[in-house]
Amino acid sequence: MLKPAKRLAKALIDSLPHGKSAHPPKSAQHTVSRAELVAGLERLGIARGDAVFVHSSLKSLGHVEGGARALVQALQEAVGPEGTLVVPTYYMPGATIRATCRMTDYVFDVRSHGTNIGRLPKAFLDIPGNHRSVHPTHSVSAWGRHAAFLTEAHHRAPSIFGEGSPWQRFIGLEQAKVLGLGISMGPVTFYHMLEDAMGEAFPVHVWAEDNYRLPCIDQAGKLCEVPVRPFDPDLVPQRIDHRSRDDLRAYFLEEFRRAGLLHQGQVGEARSWWIPARGFFEHLQLLASQNLTIYSTPEQLAARPHGAGANSPRRINS
Repeated sequence: MLKPAKRLAKALIDSLPHGKSAHPPKSAQHTVSRAELVAGLERLGIARGDAVFVHSSLKSLGHVEGGARALVQALQEAVGPEGTLVVPTYYMPGATIRATCRMTDYVFDVRSHGTNIGRLPKAFLDIPGNHRSVHPTHSVSAWGRHAAFLTEAHHRAPSIFGEGSPWQRFIGLEQAKVLGLGISMGPVTFYHMLEDAMGEAFPVHVWAEDNYRLPCIDQAGKLCEVPVRPFDPDLVPQRIDHRSRDDLRAYFLEEFRRAGLLHQGQVGEARSWWIPARGFFEHLQLLASQNLTIYSTPEQLAARPHGAGANSPRRINS
């Protein structure tokens, strides 16, 4: 019964920059200039005035002249002074949410703690005008027109992705786009916003039973406590970002393509994509109403053909 789904998954996976085989040897890569990155972003559909939530793999873009800093500058040029850029700048010294929460002496200080999730986030923290949210595990940084609005209330949000968080505020912006540069549809934290919006009504119980309040220090040196609830570790192996779930990543790619929401193109050497943020959220709602989530099993994927139930989903207030 699963053979057709597996064939589709393999065909789609072969077209994605996933795994070592997707990247040519460094010696074979030509140098990608900042101007080429800007041109690629514009061809992809990133426009001036856009608000863009960036997920990226710098190495997938090729040998970028100027490295991560050049990519940041290219993104700034693409959206212009009226645009907004948002980049995850998470800091998890325990490597996972739960392990970080259990560190008895950990206090996140937005003034001194960097990020440990990649070169682009590190470069983004150094740009002038950067605003960073106060959060002990999922601090987010933004630049541009809506930067302060997106980041100012994260420490007061009832959950990582809940009311007042950068994600919840982001989907209310005009021209808001979720961008994947050289990545599959796996490592995208935007998915989790629906879980916090739906709460216990989400089809899968994704949280562990323990809750924490972690100390943080803001830009003014003021101490606050931020609520954090870890995910259930037993669900990690079946989630869309786990290395074993090529089938689920391929399914979501095709699902959003058929829904007319996925825009694909090439930036530098990398196959890239973007999805309108509001459409992304609402289509995730639709899928969840049909018991299809980023945790779905191969059997659940096989039981639901792409595009099934294309009626507009009921809006959920986040």
